[in-house]
Amino acid sequence: MKVLVTGGAGYIGSHTVLSLLENNYDVVVYDNLCNSSVESLRRVEKLTGKSVKFIQGDICSKDDLTKVFNQFNIDAVIHFAALKAVGESAEIPLSYYQNNVHGTVCLLEVMQQQKVHNFIFSSSATVYGEESDVPYVETMKLGTPSSPYGASKVMVERVLADTANANKEFRGVSLRYFNPIGAHESGAIGEDPKGIPNNLLPYVAQVAVGKRDKLSIFGDDYPTQDGSCERDYLHVMDLAQGHVAALNWLNRNDEFRGVEAFNLGTGNGISVFAIVKAFEKAINKTIPFDVSPRRAGDLPAFWANASKANKELNWQATRSLEQMMADTWHWQSNNPNGYLV
Repeated sequence: MKVLVTGGAGYIGSHTVLSLLENNYDVVVYDNLCNSSVESLRRVEKLTGKSVKFIQGDICSKDDLTKVFNQFNIDAVIHFAALKAVGESAEIPLSYYQNNVHGTVCLLEVMQQQKVHNFIFSSSATVYGEESDVPYVETMKLGTPSSPYGASKVMVERVLADTANANKEFRGVSLRYFNPIGAHESGAIGEDPKGIPNNLLPYVAQVAVGKRDKLSIFGDDYPTQDGSCERDYLHVMDLAQGHVAALNWLNRNDEFRGVEAFNLGTGNGISVFAIVKAFEKAINKTIPFDVSPRRAGDLPAFWANASKANKELNWQATRSLEQMMADTWHWQSNNPNGYLV
């Protein structure tokens, strides 16, 4: 089975490509490299002993996408190609709607023309919005997210539902999750954000390796146990295997038509301060930080109930917080400048 992975050179994408190859899928990666490196795929090939076809292109280019579908006999698509920083999305919302929403529409149009109907979407648990109670469950209605990033994910989920209503052959899975962290246990691939990291753990790791002076923690006055935001952090390899489990689920359920949503998570909220302490323990080193004002778009606490994925996808997050920290440090300490050699 040949799988097109859009955004496959990025953080979650590259780990998913590795997991797909380990499960004997053929993989084609399509990525514009705006926040990723093709070096990640070279390392994936080395780790697995298998080859990856790579095409550089933009998700908003239907001509380029059509060439890929014409060149390769694609059976399914896993769609990661998106801008993903909550804070940045509030500053440049039009870029987020252009890339995340319009780009997905372009991809779905080309898939429809090519009669490819199997689609796995990298969504976000932010689609539950500010109004929903935790833990989030898939039966909740789509909410009103606090950021353009989250809103773009809601819009795409609605596009998928409408697509499935209009196209009775469409088979979609929407995977909702929060904060992937960690790296492959080899330390060969991991998270390598370009510029200043928007996510917590890469910033912590860059402080630890001496690349940055100190960490900024956005707000310590939230209504949580220690005043910092709480999130459902899960190991990126657990998340990657969740995407493979979703593809396997589609393959097992030939009769399925429509769109099904699954939460992927540990089911536990962990605070920012707790993450910092766990990382300090893992590397036996103090992380300097200061507390900055709250960041636009951040909610106090949320995590997902993943029992549906446990039951139907035969998937579970198994790696511990300690392993997430250790694997992050293994990656960062071996690659202080990321994929730059």
